[in-house]
Amino acid sequence: MSDGPLAAAAEPKFGRHETFAPRFGWLHKAYMQVKEDGEIFHREDAPVLLGVGKNMVNAMRYWLQAFKLTHEHPHEDPSYRAYVASPTWQARWLLDEEGADPYLEDTGSLWLLHWWLLSSEPVKCLAPSWYVMFHLAPFSKVTSAGMASVITRKVHENYDEKAFPAPESINRDVDCLVKMYALDQEYNPLSPGSFEDLLMSPFRELGLLEGQGRGKERTWRFTSGSRANLPAPVLVYACLDYASRSSGGAGSLSLARLANEPGAPGGAFRMREPELTKAIEALVIDHPGLAFTENLGQRGLHFTQPPQSLAWDILDQHYGRVQERAGFPTRQEWFQLYPGLDEDTHRRPRRKAPQQADALDLIEESA
Repeated sequence: MSDGPLAAAAEPKFGRHETFAPRFGWLHKAYMQVKEDGEIFHREDAPVLLGVGKNMVNAMRYWLQAFKLTHEHPHEDPSYRAYVASPTWQARWLLDEEGADPYLEDTGSLWLLHWWLLSSEPVKCLAPSWYVMFHLAPFSKVTSAGMASVITRKVHENYDEKAFPAPESINRDVDCLVKMYALDQEYNPLSPGSFEDLLMSPFRELGLLEGQGRGKERTWRFTSGSRANLPAPVLVYACLDYASRSSGGAGSLSLARLANEPGAPGGAFRMREPELTKAIEALVIDHPGLAFTENLGQRGLHFTQPPQSLAWDILDQHYGRVQERAGFPTRQEWFQLYPGLDEDTHRRPRRKAPQQADALDLIEESA
């Protein structure tokens, strides 16, 4: 059908990670190579240059795209059939040696990448299984088989049959999602890289996924609540980034929408409205461009400037004003260096507010 909330937000891409969750050092290392050579992933010596196995090269390529750190586009030479990669401006901002946090030492940077992974802007999400489990299966606990079942159901409800993946591709997505986020995993000898992923996925620090029980009946719980290691500026950035999808200028967005809509920060970070409000309250009160409003008993976040530019200003200040450092390029200068990045070409038009998530046949947690 291709007209549901999942199809609107995510491309039907499954199993592109080769079962490897992103590891410490991968994103910075791959970014630095792509910056110098957009054809790096097609080179015979890519495993040597990137210091990983051949399958991991494909995984690194996928994760760079999924986190919106690269954009792939046709080569300027029409006879060159393979797509080449260009690093995005936000990759330069975060991962360059002179960037905000090239080695992802600040847990806030992992939350930021998590938000970019699930985001449907400026291009659609490339991890639909992740989108389903964070935005369309809210506040639930479920077995791995249950995850695969609900992802399959959402895929069948949202995409044309020709886009349906093989069941094994969805199973690999579930396995990779667990390896990426869960702290207390069990080693799976049948899963490539399973032992290393237990040690090397930085996203486990977010505490988003916990295991209960053992073996085939093991249940995964997506945690919810306040996030002590989520910096308020990163959360406010996500709120304003989300608001920018429906508003290009000053305006307001209800906190209920920010907490509950599919694609909003509440789902991505697994935070309910009271927890989200408390987490951003001090920053909103102190910032001249932000305020809380109340209309018909519903509280909202008001912004006096275009939300996208305000979001980046708040985020950049948190990281020590990266954009003011000597030699840091503007977006326009970066696009001139990498003409394959044409933001106007790839940014999707603003959309209407999505519908609420459907009720799921999962074990719901009490609020």
